[in-house]
Amino acid sequence: MGAEDHKVPHASAPMPPPRNLRRIGVIAVVVALVIAVFGVLQRRSHEAEVAHWTSEQAIPTVAVIAPRPGGTRQPLVLPGTVRAWYEAPIYARVNGYLKNWYFDYGAHVKKGDLLAEIDAPDLDAQLAAAQAKLNSAHAVVKVRQAERQFAQSTYERWRDSPKGVVSVQEQESKQADYNSAAARLNAAEAEVAADQGDVARLQALEDYKRITAPFDGVVTARETDIGALINAGSGTGGGSGPELFRVADIHQMRIYVQVPQQLSANIHPGLTADLHLPQYRDKTFKATVATTSSAINTSARTLLVELHAENPDHLLQPGAYAEVDFKLPGNPDVVRIPTSALVFRQHGMEVATVGPGDKIELKPVTLGRNLGTEVEVVKGLTLSDRVVNSPPDSLAAGDVVRIAGQAGPGSGNAGQSANPASTNEDVAAAPPDSKQH
Repeated sequence: MGAEDHKVPHASAPMPPPRNLRRIGVIAVVVALVIAVFGVLQRRSHEAEVAHWTSEQAIPTVAVIAPRPGGTRQPLVLPGTVRAWYEAPIYARVNGYLKNWYFDYGAHVKKGDLLAEIDAPDLDAQLAAAQAKLNSAHAVVKVRQAERQFAQSTYERWRDSPKGVVSVQEQESKQADYNSAAARLNAAEAEVAADQGDVARLQALEDYKRITAPFDGVVTARETDIGALINAGSGTGGGSGPELFRVADIHQMRIYVQVPQQLSANIHPGLTADLHLPQYRDKTFKATVATTSSAINTSARTLLVELHAENPDHLLQPGAYAEVDFKLPGNPDVVRIPTSALVFRQHGMEVATVGPGDKIELKPVTLGRNLGTEVEVVKGLTLSDRVVNSPPDSLAAGDVVRIAGQAGPGSGNAGQSANPASTNEDVAAAPPDSKQH
């Protein structure tokens, strides 16, 4: 092996790194920086979105409704009692037995028609005795007249005699006889006058044996029969006799209604009403307010109202129950809202409305009638108000709200009303994805 074969080779010098590798390193660093910056920016964007979503969810969503007009008229239906135009109970004025009756229930009678006759033997006997006494008194008067005439002629003859023929004492005696005869005649005439009064009174009672109708009408009650014992009475109690007949004039009827005090302000003469009776489901009767009692009943706090109704067909009956539907004029200032929109708090009854900027305003209201699912508001609201239906208990004045169906608070549609059915709908959106890269 030669010497050249045993030479140790020299170590080669290191090669400089290629330029491409350096560029790759720079690009890698830049990409890493870009990724870091993008991640930070995206994380901040997600945090802003979460904060915005949280603030949006803090704003309550409410359903808004518009008040409805109160209507062209105010319905007022109250119970009433139908009464006859005139109605009179008929009582006996003499004692006796019922001889006969001529009209029964439902009979139409004219004024003066004979309803019944009473047999009164005691009264007949009293009248006969009084008439006999009167006849006797007349006979006594005739005797007294003759006595006075004789005494008068005797006295005049003695008075006109020449002096010395009769004494003064005899003249005075004849004058006394004449005065006595005149006094007896006056007493007899007074007795005749008293007896005539008794006869006239008993004769008037005799006329009461005939019971007649006091006016045109219909017999609504007959409480006696032939042969019944009749006692005189007047219907005032104290042992008076019973009612025999009842007659009612039904050509026109009176209807009486007790109107509660709080509803009585609009009741006035001339106001019209419809009458509905249970037995006439398909008929409506017209009535008109005639007068009121002009006083509130202290026990019931009601106003007595009297209405008049024509009754040409005699369908309205005394004592009937009727529903009286008054035609009250409407109040243009009255509006209606659901009872669910009412808020009762420390300041009394209020209603939450949405004002400018979708901020809550609590308005105190004065309520009218309760109509069940709705109430009348007579003061505090207008038709242009946006009323919150079923407001949450946490809602307070000045709170900003989101109206159901709108994009957000202050986005317009101020006059738009949401369907009350959407009151319980939850329109909250899901939070954005906060996943970090």
